[in-house]
Formats: sequence, C-alpha cells, structure tokens
Amino acid sequence: MSHTGSSGGQPGPQRTTDRATALSEPTRAYAELVAGNRRFVDGAPRHPNQDAGHRAAVADGQHPFAVIVGCSDSRLAAEIIFDRGLGDLFVVRTAGHTAGPEVLGSVEYAVTVLGTPLVVVLGHDSCGAVQAARESAATGTAPSGHLRAVVDAVLPSLRRATSEGVDDIDGIVDIHIAQTVETLLGQSPVLADEVARGRCAVVGVSYRLAAGAVRTVAAVPAGFATLEPSASTESTEPAAPATV
Repeated sequence: MSHTGSSGGQPGPQRTTDRATALSEPTRAYAELVAGNRRFVDGAPRHPNQDAGHRAAVADGQHPFAVIVGCSDSRLAAEIIFDRGLGDLFVVRTAGHTAGPEVLGSVEYAVTVLGTPLVVVLGHDSCGAVQAARESAATGTAPSGHLRAVVDAVLPSLRRATSEGVDDIDGIVDIHIAQTVETLLGQSPVLADEVARGRCAVVGVSYRLAAGAVRTVAAVPAGFATLEPSASTESTEPAAPATV
C-alpha cells in the first residue's frame, strides 16, 4: 500500500494546506460520492479515472478521498455504485461490514498515512449477515465455522434493535450501520482523534439493491452528511491534491 504519490493529477477532492479546516474536505468528499451515485442511479455514469493514462498516473502512489467499509455482498461494488475509478476509494469489505482488528487497522492506515478525509460505512437492504444473526438469535443456534464470528459481530446490533422496538429487517440494517459507525470510532482512538480534530468524518449509508441509491443513516459529527442522492450535486474533477 504505497502512499507516496506522483506530481500528476490525482483523484478526489483537492486537499487543503490546513488539514484542520472545519470539515471542508470531508464534506466535499461526500459530495463527490453522492454525485457519483446519482449518475449511477440515472444510468449516466462517467467512469472517471478508469483509463490507461490515469492507471499510469497513480501507479507511483495513491490519494483516495474516501474509505469505504462495506459489506462483501457481490452487488455492492463501491467503485461502480459511486461511479469512481482507480485510486479514488480505499475499500475494505467484510460480510455485514463487521469491523475487526484488520478492518480497524486498514481504516487507520488510510486516514493517518494516506490522509483520507472521509470514512463511509456502506450497508444495504436485505443484508444476509443481519438475516443470519436474526435467525441465530431466534433459534438459539450458532452457525458453524468462522461464519459464527460474523453472526456474533452482528448480534449487538440485533439486541439494540430489539430494545428500540425495531423488528423489520431493513430497520435492523439501519441500526447495524449506525452501530458499525460507533464501533469504528469507539474501537479506534486514532480515528476518533482525527474526527475530533476536524480532519475526518464518518458517515453510514444504506444502499437499495433494486433502486441503486444510497441514503444517509448516521454521521459523525452529527449533521455532517446533509446531502442526499436526490440533491442537485455536480461532481467535478479537481486539481491535483497536495502530497500528504
């Protein structure tokens, strides 16, 4: 995972000289994702940063503008649903977007070494991991093998949903997305410090498999992610960012 970049054009929002500037970078990064998802939903993707020239430009280093902690579901390919390309997104995927030590370490690498200003937890409706945890809780049985670790990681979200009176699967998914946001911040003092200093933001979004659109479920700082895919947001290809 190289972090020394070339001086050529790099993807994502332009980095500012003052990394503590009040959420300007996370906000712009999120706007880029929202705009890309809107293009994907509308069937008019631009496929930016996917050509041979850009492939060569980013070979010497990467400056991703967002970390995506997503579910491994085969229908949830981040670069496609956000209409981005090579070097744009630092993607970490596990079933049910569960966040173990390796996931936390990967997020910390992107945020502290690569200077990525935004972390996105990407869940989706009808999540199989959530359904498996729900079935396990209902029957009192645990799955065999390492699948049990996935179910065990989702069970706290299921208990939280029960305590809040949420019973439908997609409502539980929303709670699990918010829970993952809290887990990332609670288990990683490094990430929490970056957020507290205004250098990074964390947002949880839910993807609709049939419609293709994402919507905001949770955000830290609170109220940060006010943009929605239906908003009139135009993506731009900014100038090359300063080296982090």
